[in-house]
Amino acid sequence: MLQFYPEQALERLEFEKIRQLLLAKCRTNYAKQAALNIKFHTKKEYLEEALQQVYEYKQTLGGSDYFPNDFTKDITGELKLLRVPGAVLKGEDFLSINKLTLTVRDILLWLKRQNNLYPSLEEIAITVTYQKEIPKIINEMIDDAGVVRDSASTELMRLRHDIEKKRQQLRKVFEGILRKLNKQGYLADISESFMNGRRTVAVVAEQKRIVKGIMHGESESGKTVFIEPEETIELNNDISSLEREEGREVYRILKDLTASLQVYHPNLESYLKLCGVYDFIRAKALLAQDMNAHMPRLSSNPGTHLIKAYHPLLLLHNKTLGKPTYPLTISMDKDNRILVISGPNAGGKTVSMKTIGLLQTMCQAGLLIPADDTSEIGIFKQIMIHIGDTQSIENELSTYSAHLRDMKYFLEQANGKTLFFVDELGSGSDPNLGGAFAEAIVEQLANKKAMGIITTHYLNLKVMAGKVPGIFNGAMAFDEEKLLPLYQLVLGKPGSSYTFSIAQRSGLPEHVINRARQITDKGHFKLDKMLHQTEQQSVRMTSKERHLDQLVKENEKLKSKYEELIDKERLEQHYQTLKLQNKIKKEELDYLRDMERKFKQIVFDWKRTDNKQEVIESAEKILFKKKHIIQNQAAATKADKNYVITAKQPEVGDLMRNKDNHQIGRLVEVKGKKAIVRIGHMPFTITMDEWITVEAKKPQPRKKKTEE
Repeated sequence: MLQFYPEQALERLEFEKIRQLLLAKCRTNYAKQAALNIKFHTKKEYLEEALQQVYEYKQTLGGSDYFPNDFTKDITGELKLLRVPGAVLKGEDFLSINKLTLTVRDILLWLKRQNNLYPSLEEIAITVTYQKEIPKIINEMIDDAGVVRDSASTELMRLRHDIEKKRQQLRKVFEGILRKLNKQGYLADISESFMNGRRTVAVVAEQKRIVKGIMHGESESGKTVFIEPEETIELNNDISSLEREEGREVYRILKDLTASLQVYHPNLESYLKLCGVYDFIRAKALLAQDMNAHMPRLSSNPGTHLIKAYHPLLLLHNKTLGKPTYPLTISMDKDNRILVISGPNAGGKTVSMKTIGLLQTMCQAGLLIPADDTSEIGIFKQIMIHIGDTQSIENELSTYSAHLRDMKYFLEQANGKTLFFVDELGSGSDPNLGGAFAEAIVEQLANKKAMGIITTHYLNLKVMAGKVPGIFNGAMAFDEEKLLPLYQLVLGKPGSSYTFSIAQRSGLPEHVINRARQITDKGHFKLDKMLHQTEQQSVRMTSKERHLDQLVKENEKLKSKYEELIDKERLEQHYQTLKLQNKIKKEELDYLRDMERKFKQIVFDWKRTDNKQEVIESAEKILFKKKHIIQNQAAATKADKNYVITAKQPEVGDLMRNKDNHQIGRLVEVKGKKAIVRIGHMPFTITMDEWITVEAKKPQPRKKKTEE
């Protein structure tokens, strides 16, 4: 059984909101109780079975051949009565039992028709047997309205025939009396009514002594009295007597019918449970459909490998608003056990942490998760969280005291099967002391082989990640130019808090910001500055990658389109142009990747050396060396302005353009794969595949001014 700490863990991870969404999908009491008492599995075989059932049911949704589990009424009480000797069920109770039985028949036939396409759903019903005698017995006695049939017994048929005969006699006599009294002017406006189950005439009060019979009542105003005429009393008595006999006969038939179904009580109990189980799976499948959830792969070992994972509640909320939701990709295993997430406030650190915790909890509850189906989820036996305000007024605990109480529990109970989450580790205390305690706590959790995620602003924890085995950094990306979080988790490096950037953009006076810079420890400030700079480099690199991917896709589309053209020379010309443009973009991307590699080396040197200033100066020189990129871009722009690529087979006398530095020369001589190109007055030996043929653009004629 999966254990949670503290008691409010499910609420703080927002699993209770998921439970409410699930409850809204449940139709049967069984399913609702299953949702309220949902099981969190810690054995792989049980978890695989639960997830597979939901996955298979999800496949049936939306199709014309839907899964026929339509029985949703709770007849638990009726089935309990069925077990009691001498009990009598009502006609409508038998209708419910009949519908339940036929629903199970339809389910079993549906599963058989699928030819083992849904083995997990089929496994649920493998011990259930359809008893065709149940609907046969019921239908012989009860009609579609829940009334005992006339043919249920010879005696009942006779009684109902006699009752109908007497009612016809009564109708004729009564109608004659009405006509007579109407002529005499004794009837009230309503003329007739039923009182105490007897048919009566409505007579004006002044004439009540003239009409002979039994008075059964009067109107509220007292102006009308209701009299049973003496001519109909005997007929009414006969009908009442026959109806009592009919009631006794119906009761006897229902009692015998109840007794005849008692032998099928175990079957009916299994039928009701089967419909409830399928309804619960249906509810989970519908929820999965709403959030586009999938079934991840499972691992017996603790760990998680989430690909394009979404916070389900945020996804559903943004879906209603038409807003995008940003996925995250993360891996934690035995080598990378504790992730330290840093970055600016409101950048998504807590949401990222909650996403991982909530998806883990959902998965172990047998729910599909909104993540790519190539994701892999390990199995934990403990989930511990410290998220949000943990002050306790009742116990007189401050935020930091409550924080330390939770950390004490973590350190005492955590092991290799524990997954923990701590939001703002060390907060609520003196920054230096809090940072020291935070580092000590993380060390101990790492030693216990526990797995988890910590959010922090402490620089010492950022530096610690990578130095202590099993701890690694993650950062929430931030666009400094727009001063907006990108809600993207980037693994492998720490993030800047952007304290000064946010302060500047918020309009805080410059002299206050400068004074804060002076007060800030110089070494720490320079490290945060470098984190800040490299993170922006990474943001720009990601943007370049997206742009390059777009260019490549456009290139492929154009290539496919131009292959259909007859003009092969024109096709090659456009293809080579796009290829060259992509190469230019790739050079910039390679540069940014090289900068990221160098920065990792800088961080490594920072940790090892005592001469911090030397590392900082070296970093500043490397990080901002773009001169060769700028020169290369300028040369490419100039070449594009004056020349157009022809990409034809080179011949002596053709103009040639270097693919790397974009210099222009004229082909003088060809020697196999080598050639001589004259650039200005100087000849150079070249490799032909490094050059491409071009021609000078024709000058555009100047437009004449239009005379007014």
